[in-house]
Amino acid sequence: MQVDGRREKASYRPETGELVRIEIPVSEKRTILGEDIPVSVVYEDDALLVVDKPAGMVVHPAPGNWSGTLVNALLGRGGSLSTEGEPERAGMVHRLDKETSGLLVVAKTDRAHRLLSAAIAARRVVRRYAVMTWGHISADALTIDKPIARDPRDRKRMAIVIKGRPAKTDLIRLARFDAGDLLRAHLHSGRTHQIRVHLASIGHPVMGDDVYGGGGGRRVAGLPPKRHFLHAAWLAFNHPVTGEPLDFRSPLPEDLRNALAVIAGEHALADGIDPLTAFRFYE
Repeated sequence: MQVDGRREKASYRPETGELVRIEIPVSEKRTILGEDIPVSVVYEDDALLVVDKPAGMVVHPAPGNWSGTLVNALLGRGGSLSTEGEPERAGMVHRLDKETSGLLVVAKTDRAHRLLSAAIAARRVVRRYAVMTWGHISADALTIDKPIARDPRDRKRMAIVIKGRPAKTDLIRLARFDAGDLLRAHLHSGRTHQIRVHLASIGHPVMGDDVYGGGGGRRVAGLPPKRHFLHAAWLAFNHPVTGEPLDFRSPLPEDLRNALAVIAGEHALADGIDPLTAFRFYE
């Protein structure tokens, strides 16, 4: 940045009458390539597919993650993806955080993309998550309705901001353990990091969440590095073209099943019992 011909830092506060000159860099155009990456597809037809994303996979390319993403993997499979958004977001109707595992729907046609996006906006898509909190929520059923936006002090985080976008999360306690609660979280909106920010705002962050204060629970739960206990376990919606009801369920992945057993201690479920079914997640 130059001010009256001299170079100044970006933090400089110009005074009235000073001439400020800045250079805006040209955005770098990148070709998003398909890659041979295994991806778990649980449903597919001509209009859409449903993927069970593993923890650790980024959904779409972005600075710092231009390869190895779900979009790269889907392009590597061949076939069509919708082109409603930017090329790096081909097919993406909604997202999951990198360390959140579970189900998401991908549009293969532009028409399906528009209809699915409208269904999500109208809250006709059921998205329910299994989540372990650090500590205990105040009631067996709780709704958090607080607006979310970029944290004005840290652009890499989200925060509760009065002028943010509306965000509402319903929480049901399925089980209470010494270290925390197993919850079913139902999203009414789909803001970035919504469940994580909402739980952190009431003092009970997602267990293992380093960004929002739950990282201390990782050792208690025996979670892998950088992994938080959040899994998109239930996805239900009407097919955007045929209207057929679709219902998809993803069991807890092995790392979260192991963590749940550690947290439960002597009350852990026997091998072979599905935890989410046992704790009535799908009811």
